[in-house]
Amino acid sequence: MMKLFAPSPEHISDRSLGEKLKIEPIYHRRFRYAMFKLAELHHHRRAHDVGGGMLLIGPSGAGKSTLAKEYERKYPRSFEKQRTHIPVQYVKVPSSPTVKSLAGAILEAIGDHRSHRGTAPEKTTRLLEFIKRCDIEILLLDEFQHFFYSPSVTAFRDITDWLKSFLDSSRLGIVGFGLSTAELIIRSNEQLSRRFSPSIPMDPFSLEDEADFNEYRGLLKAIESCLPIESEIPLYEANLARRIHTASFGLLDYTIKLLDGAVSEANKAGLHTLSLDVLAAGFREHVWNNGPDILNPFHPESPIRPLTRPGEAFYMHTCSDSVGSPVAVKLGLRGNKGGARHA
Repeated sequence: MMKLFAPSPEHISDRSLGEKLKIEPIYHRRFRYAMFKLAELHHHRRAHDVGGGMLLIGPSGAGKSTLAKEYERKYPRSFEKQRTHIPVQYVKVPSSPTVKSLAGAILEAIGDHRSHRGTAPEKTTRLLEFIKRCDIEILLLDEFQHFFYSPSVTAFRDITDWLKSFLDSSRLGIVGFGLSTAELIIRSNEQLSRRFSPSIPMDPFSLEDEADFNEYRGLLKAIESCLPIESEIPLYEANLARRIHTASFGLLDYTIKLLDGAVSEANKAGLHTLSLDVLAAGFREHVWNNGPDILNPFHPESPIRPLTRPGEAFYMHTCSDSVGSPVAVKLGLRGNKGGARHA
């Protein structure tokens, strides 16, 4: 299920050069499964009035935030005389969270005009009142790995303890969306870990799995049919699809970014088709602008291999270590390189 909106070829002009291809979420197999598991947790919360936790993890660009916002969109707010009904609330975890700042971020997302006021306990009390008054059922916490960037080990332990207690007190379904390191956050607190179901992965599409690669090619075919200009070679042709896969790490966000960039580069050059040269320019200007030409997947002599070595475009996408987090280092919570399952 996908819609791609862009100016038709006859309307491409100088004014349209800065426009972006706008897409609705693509309901591929991983996306549908994750939506099902989220709906399952939501149904359990409604049927039994008990809380529960779940993590949805994957590399940047896998579509986690898109999925969270899409689920919230399916359950919009309704306004009644005495209250606002909020079935699902999306919140982005602050970059250096504390109990006070996280509670404040949730209050702000709900619409509390006093979200910045009060101590952590006062905000928590007010938050629980809002949850009851607005009948909130599911809380979606995006950028869950930000917990690792709490100001101190003490603050990290406080916020994970708070989340456990908050889950019990609120009886919400809570879903964390984050990088693979988010699992370590849950595992760091035994009581919190018991309250969370096994994580749901949002992995990149794989070249090694034939069914997976064929699904990716099918998505390329659907995307191509909606582009404002034609491709000289069908995007879903096996060899070109491998090049696009390499240029995007098999991630749909980067696939769209690449093709969006290629269309932009074609418009700038006054071209009416996507060639390998145009796709190479799209990759260079919009995905990896300081990479050597020989590693550009659309270069004729490119080895067409995953760009996951140190310093390359997708190196950080394969690294599940809590890089840069003093809290994780002090607690000895470090993952292994190669967290994303990818060929």
